[in-house]
Amino acid sequence: MFTNVLVTILRILGLTLIGLSVSPFTMAQDPEKKDEKDEAVKVNTALVTLPVIVSDRSNRYISGLTQSDFRIFQDGSEQKIAVFSDQEAPMSVILALDTSVSTKPVIGSIKNAAKEFIRKLGPADLCMVLTFDFKIRVLSPLTADKKALDSSIKKAQAGKTGGTALNDALYLGINDILKNINGRKAVVVLTDGKDYKSDHRTNDVLDRISGADTVIYPIYFETEDRPASRNPRLFGLGRFSINGRQSNPDLEPTNAAARIFLQQIADLTGGRLFSPAGQKLNDAFNQIADEMKRQYLVGYYPPEDVKTGAIHKLRVQVDRPNTVVRSKAEYRNQSK
Repeated sequence: MFTNVLVTILRILGLTLIGLSVSPFTMAQDPEKKDEKDEAVKVNTALVTLPVIVSDRSNRYISGLTQSDFRIFQDGSEQKIAVFSDQEAPMSVILALDTSVSTKPVIGSIKNAAKEFIRKLGPADLCMVLTFDFKIRVLSPLTADKKALDSSIKKAQAGKTGGTALNDALYLGINDILKNINGRKAVVVLTDGKDYKSDHRTNDVLDRISGADTVIYPIYFETEDRPASRNPRLFGLGRFSINGRQSNPDLEPTNAAARIFLQQIADLTGGRLFSPAGQKLNDAFNQIADEMKRQYLVGYYPPEDVKTGAIHKLRVQVDRPNTVVRSKAEYRNQSK
């Protein structure tokens, strides 16, 4: 009996001591935990980085600008610049070549121009080469080895089976390959702009592009203006229109529609659409390689009340007269 009472008393004393030892510690830690939580909110807020090209009215690049020359606006409200760089830094580039059946007459020129582009890259720049027709083929992983890249380009061949997985190639590059890579990033895509047999619809691609910090440079070549199939799997055209009119998602886009789509993805990311002819294909690649080295990089933390999935209009302003500024046109806050 005495033993049972003693055990009960000891248990009560033990619980009391535990309570005394834990409660003051917990109370003392509450403010610190609150601080950690507040800090976590700041850290988890996604930094929006914007590659920016600044030129004059004659398309000559303007160098020597400082952070104080730039202003960023989201939905018309000015944001505080948190990141700025004017240093030439290594690039991570995906070179995506359309090798669908329609490229057969020009595949030699495409490969020669692509090799010239590789030679223009800096010694620390990383590049991946992939081709797409009815499927995507990664010919080389991201590497700075120019001999390996040159060798991979030689393997590119025009397809023999119908299909142009343009949407899938863009989605792969933006969402899977470059998403978690820091620094300057670009996709150079040479294509006729007509998607056929992609698994990803255009709305999906545009959404990912809006949330990415990658510049896209489309190089457009024109092909025969006719449907590739009676039942193509094409654009999810909710956000795609021509002259303000909604396009028909059941029809193959014309050359005009394809060109508008490529212009749209260039504008969204601050890139440029090139439409070379003949030997000017080399010039297009050379201009892209030169421009990528002249990017400014600015960034800001969006307001914490930004809703996931919401699209916000962006504008970068440079407080210098007679300047032309190219950067991302919009930002989509994507869920993790």
